[in-house]
Amino acid sequence: MIITFPDGSQREYQNGSTALDIAASISPRLAKATLGCAIDGERADAFRPIEQDCSLKLLTFEDADGRWTLRHTGSHILAQAVKRLFPETKLAIGPAIENGFYYDFDRDESFTPEDLDRIEKEMNKIIAENLKEERFELPREEAIAFMEERQEPYKVELIRDLPEDAVISFYRQGDFVDLCAGPHVASTGKVKNVKIMSVAGAYWRGSEKNKMLQRIYATAFEKKADLDEYIQRIEEAKKRDHRKLGRELGLFMLLDEGPGFPFFLPKGMVLRNTLIDYWREIHKRYGYVEISTPIILRRTLWERSGHWEHYKQNMYTTIIDEEDFAVKPMNCPGGMLVYSSEPHSYRDLPLRCGELGLVHRHELSGALHGLFRVRCFTQDDAHIFMTPEQMKDEIKNVVRLFDEVYSTFGLKYEIELSTMPEDHIGTVEEWEHNQDILKEAITDMGKTFVVNEGDGAFYGPKLDFHIADCLGRTWQCGTIQLDSQLPERFELEYVGADGEKHRPIMIHRVVFGSIERFIGVITEHFAGAFPTWLAPVQVKVLPLTDRTLAVSKDIADQLDKAGVRVEVDDRNEKLGYKIREAQLQKVPYMLVIGDRDVEKGVVSVRSRSKGDLGAMTLEAFQAMVREEIATKAL
Repeated sequence: MIITFPDGSQREYQNGSTALDIAASISPRLAKATLGCAIDGERADAFRPIEQDCSLKLLTFEDADGRWTLRHTGSHILAQAVKRLFPETKLAIGPAIENGFYYDFDRDESFTPEDLDRIEKEMNKIIAENLKEERFELPREEAIAFMEERQEPYKVELIRDLPEDAVISFYRQGDFVDLCAGPHVASTGKVKNVKIMSVAGAYWRGSEKNKMLQRIYATAFEKKADLDEYIQRIEEAKKRDHRKLGRELGLFMLLDEGPGFPFFLPKGMVLRNTLIDYWREIHKRYGYVEISTPIILRRTLWERSGHWEHYKQNMYTTIIDEEDFAVKPMNCPGGMLVYSSEPHSYRDLPLRCGELGLVHRHELSGALHGLFRVRCFTQDDAHIFMTPEQMKDEIKNVVRLFDEVYSTFGLKYEIELSTMPEDHIGTVEEWEHNQDILKEAITDMGKTFVVNEGDGAFYGPKLDFHIADCLGRTWQCGTIQLDSQLPERFELEYVGADGEKHRPIMIHRVVFGSIERFIGVITEHFAGAFPTWLAPVQVKVLPLTDRTLAVSKDIADQLDKAGVRVEVDDRNEKLGYKIREAQLQKVPYMLVIGDRDVEKGVVSVRSRSKGDLGAMTLEAFQAMVREEIATKAL
C-alpha cells in the first residue's frame, strides 16, 4: 500500500502495517513520540492496522490531536482507577477537553480530597503497569447485553441512542473495558504525568431533569516540567478569579436570589460606566449613531426573524394581553424595525447603528460561571446596513475599531472564520459569496485566520475574535457576522443611484461581546489592578494626623474637580495599615499627607506599581495622573 505523508512524499508499506510501524521505519525517536495518527484526516489509533492506500499524519504531543489522544486515554485511566477503588460507582462519560479531561461518575458518597489523592495514586499505578490498549466491536444487542452484565446503565442508554447500524466499539486496558469511539495511545504507559485538578457536580447529559453526577477534572502532560508549569498557571488563575476579586474589590456580587443575574456595586458601576463611556467615545469617532430598542417584543417579530424557530429554547417568554411575547435574547430584530421606520437612499449608507442592549438568554444553571456565563447581560451591539459594494470596506473598518479597542487593553487576538452550519437559512451561493468577502477583507489587511467549519450563525458566516490575556488564556469576545437573510426577511430597502429599490446587506458585530463578560476578562487579565483610567478609585489620600485631615480633604476636592476619582481614608488607623488596605484595593496612587508636606506645599506620592515616588506639588501630580487617564496608559 502507498502511504502519503503531509509533505507530499510517498512510501510503500506492507498492508496491515500500523502507524507505529511506519513511525519506527522513519526513526525510533519518532515511534516513541507517536501518540496517534490521522488517516485521511480522521483521528485513529496508531496501533490499528492500515489496509489500504491513504494519507497519514503521525501525531505527537506537539499536535492538538496528539494531546487529545493522550488525554482521552487519561480519562479511561481515571475511570479504571475509580472502579478499582470504588467498584459500585457507575460510569457516565469521559472526554478529553482543552488542557485536560474529565469523567462523570454516579456514586452515592461524595468524593473527598482524600479519595482524590487515592485515585491519583491508583492512576499512576495503572500507568506504571503499561497496560496495552485493545479495540473491539460488538453488534448492538451484544453491546447492550455486555454493558448490562457490567451494571453500567449510563452506557446502556448511550448505546440505545446510537443509530441501528452504528459501529459500537469498546476499548480494553487490563481488566477495564469502556464504551468508546477512540482513539487511544498504544498503552497506559504513554500517558505518564497526570494530575487530578478538581471535582464538581454535572447533570447527566447536561439536563437539569437528570441526576446530578460527580465530575472529576484532571490533566496529563508528556513532560513533568510542562505539568508543573500548567499547575503554576492554574494557581495564578485562581488568584485572578474575577469572582473572588469582584467580592474583594466591591465590584459585583452573585446571589442565589438571582442565579445568572449579577448585581453591580458602586465601584463596579464606576468601572462599567467608564467602559461604556469609552465605547461611546470610540464609536462616535468611527461614525456610529446610538439607538435603544425595547426588551420585550411580540412573538410575531421573533417568528419573522427566525429566532422563534432556531433559538426559542434559550428565550424567556411571557403573555401580555393574551398574546405571546419574548424577552429579547439579542438586539437584531429591534434594529431591523429602526431601519425600516423611514425610507433610505444609497447616500445614507453605510448606516452604523450601535446599541448597548440588555438581553436575556436562558442558560442551564450548571453552565453559569461568574460574569463569563450569565442569563442577562448588556451586549455592545452594532448593526451596519450597507450596499453590496461597501461590504469589504465596512468589514475592514470594524476590524480597525477592534484593533484599537483591544490594543487599549493590551490584548492580542486571533481570528476564526465560522462557515455555514447545517441549520441555516439562505442559499449555499449566498453563503459562499459572503464567506469569500470575509476572507478577502481579512487577507487584504495582512491578517491570518483559521476556519471553524459549520459553526456560523444560522443566518450568516462570521469572524470571531479570540483575545488572549496575560496568562495566555483565550476568550471569544468580538464577532463580525455578515447577514443577507434578515434584511430579506424584514424586507429592508434602499433606493439606489439607479432610482430602483435594492436590498441592503447587514453586519452584526460586537467588540466587548458583553459588558459584563468583558469586565470579567479584564479583571482577571489585570488581576484587579486596573490601569489608572479604568480604576474605580484612582487616588487614595491618606492624612497622617488629624492636623492634616482638612488639607487632605481640600486636596481630594481639587483632584475631584480635575476629573480624578479620589477617596480620603480618614479612619483613626496607623499609616502602614491604610497603605496596606489601599494596596489590597489595588488603588493606583496613594498620597500621604503629613505636617511637613503641608508646610512645604507638596504631597508624598506612592505608586501601586513603582512604590515610593517621593514628594511633588499637587499640580505636578495632577498633571501626571490626568495624562495617564487621557492616554489610557497601561
